[in-house]
Amino acid sequence: MKRAGRNVAIRRGEMMMMTVLRSAGVNTLEASPYSGVMVRRIMMLALLCVVVALPCVLIYNAAFTFRLLSRPFDGYSMFNHVFSFDAIESDLSSDSEELRLERVLKAAAMEDRTVILTTLNEAWAAPDSIFDLFLESFRIGDHTHMLLNHLVVIALDQKAYTRCLAMHTHCFALLTEGVNFSGEAYFMTPDYLKMMWRRINFLQSVLEMGYHFIFTDADIMWFRNPLPHFYSDADFQTACDHFIGNSYDVQNKANGGFNYAKSNNRTIEFYRFWYSSRETYPGYHDQDVLNIIKYDPFIIEIGLQMRFLNTAYFGGLCEPSKDLNEVCTMHANCCYGLDSKLHDLKIMLEDWRRFLSLPEDLKQLRLSSWRVPQNCSLTSLRHHGLPPKNIEQEESD
Repeated sequence: MKRAGRNVAIRRGEMMMMTVLRSAGVNTLEASPYSGVMVRRIMMLALLCVVVALPCVLIYNAAFTFRLLSRPFDGYSMFNHVFSFDAIESDLSSDSEELRLERVLKAAAMEDRTVILTTLNEAWAAPDSIFDLFLESFRIGDHTHMLLNHLVVIALDQKAYTRCLAMHTHCFALLTEGVNFSGEAYFMTPDYLKMMWRRINFLQSVLEMGYHFIFTDADIMWFRNPLPHFYSDADFQTACDHFIGNSYDVQNKANGGFNYAKSNNRTIEFYRFWYSSRETYPGYHDQDVLNIIKYDPFIIEIGLQMRFLNTAYFGGLCEPSKDLNEVCTMHANCCYGLDSKLHDLKIMLEDWRRFLSLPEDLKQLRLSSWRVPQNCSLTSLRHHGLPPKNIEQEESD
């Protein structure tokens, strides 16, 4: 009985093999009388390969699964395993930088072609670092979660790009050949200056592509939608370390970490002038240069309308927003070092959650206030050994 069953299986196999031979163009009617024997031998060889290979595949998969499950879960390292840097480089080289940027900006843009931009390197992108707090602020803010749909993260190195892809929808890799932006860029070091000026050059290209943008440093927490507080008549408007009460007054101390620029000929010329001014003022970072060129007659010549944003809505550790019922953003400026920023930003988020948990009548009493700065105080700047002449510069970092 078993022999008969085996013969039936062999005959079925022969019929299948003959079908394959016919599809390959072999005239089976003219095949030799030994073709049946040949078919049987081929089938036996194929079955032998399957019998040997299948257990090997099962054993390998079981071993891989065991190794995967036995390791502690780390979403960052897992993502690196699945999406290797080599694959990322291959993807990035397939299109020009301009085409990749256009694709990302188009996907993220609001109806009026406005995008929210931030830059990120490995040090700020690491798990439990600045990037996580930045995204969390959007999620817990007052009607800010939807703004994540319009946020484009500009990654300055491969690891930041990989982490962005794991955490967010719109990511763009701005890799600069021969320059490593991955580590913590300490204030006023050569790497810090290169990073800041690379950012200005990039923002100019975004304007040239016809997109308006809100640029925000990643150490700025978003608590409310800032768009209603922007000036409709301004081409370029920027946050301040210190606001003196008049949004037109160039005496306001501008902070380059948060600004809103409309795409037009005036802003394009302004950013081109700003970027070229790095050669006029070597050794200065972009914010220092902004606070110099805002007085330049060229600004009036090109007709740029510049406005300065009130710290009541756009505050920071230099000058905190006093009313949590009004605050839109809070910046960890006036702060030295990544650890200090992380500490104070976490406290800031706790203060915001505590405010949100209050009943509406208590919110209106304006009893809540920030418990920061703590590690980001001027005392901490002096503790780090900064000479007095550098403290004013360091405050705005």
